[in-house]
Amino acid sequence: MTIPTTDNTRSVPLDGVDPLSLFGRHDANLRLLERNYPVALTYRDGNLAIRGEAAVVDEVAGIVTSLADLVRRGAVLEEHDVHNFIGVTNPEDREASRALYERPILFTFDKRSIRVKTLGQARYVQALQKHDIVFAIGPAGTGKTYLAVAAAVNALKSRQVERIFLVRPAVEAGENLGFLPGDMKDKVDPYLRPLYDALNDLLSYEKIRRFLDLGVIEVAPLAFMRGRTLNNAYVILDEAQNTTVGQMKMFLTRLGYGSKAVITGDVTQIDLGAQHQSGLVEAQAILHAVPDLSFVYLDERDVVRHHLVREIIRAFDAHDKANGNDRGRHGR
Repeated sequence: MTIPTTDNTRSVPLDGVDPLSLFGRHDANLRLLERNYPVALTYRDGNLAIRGEAAVVDEVAGIVTSLADLVRRGAVLEEHDVHNFIGVTNPEDREASRALYERPILFTFDKRSIRVKTLGQARYVQALQKHDIVFAIGPAGTGKTYLAVAAAVNALKSRQVERIFLVRPAVEAGENLGFLPGDMKDKVDPYLRPLYDALNDLLSYEKIRRFLDLGVIEVAPLAFMRGRTLNNAYVILDEAQNTTVGQMKMFLTRLGYGSKAVITGDVTQIDLGAQHQSGLVEAQAILHAVPDLSFVYLDERDVVRHHLVREIIRAFDAHDKANGNDRGRHGR
């Protein structure tokens, strides 16, 4: 961003702070602040000089102070950590961002432990803990599917449920199952691969294989849910933007006693033909008043992948708005 000609300079002391932990590799975190605010940042002799308009300098100084406090407590910051503070001017929201790093570990598995990384993810996990049916809507890279699978595995581990069902519609950018080689399993496995990937990141191969063989975990295309009643189960419908309204109703009415359902999707990436309405888009209007059901919206601030993913999402959103195609929360 362009630095104003009428500027103000403020120095933030960084005593007791490891510069690499705060600034990131190649000063990536500083560059991120400069991309989002019209300021120039210079580090010298244990102080960070912030130059720009007074109001902006004060906001950036507050962000740097908060981030420095986290580093003093042992945090090594990544870009998504910095994004938790960008644009957050309300003191309560800024304190909530700091509190993310004081939260206990959510889930512990064979391979890793999991904490939430953004305020949006924190709201999402709270909804998963409170509600029997949760819709998580947002762009790629926000942890929608991963956190849902983690919550399901944790519920199985703690014997809150007896089975896990991971479900996806077999719709991908116009491809048809009939054109893929092999038997039915060979045909549907490519569509279900992201669900297997999440499981593989949480559990050992031997445990996953045993659970699959015993039917404790079932990964299947949505069509296989028709006619079933799912009791004492944790059921996840992924890529729900590619369900029709009828398929969405069919899925939601499979839920039996002692079960929970999570529906995830991105309403900006609908691969259905023009003749079909997205079940995820319509569900927002139809179900918004149903009790004990929650809609959680994630956005580019919750992306925890490469920083360019966030910028790509912003660019596509800006393009849609400029062309009168503001899909927003309610799809296209």
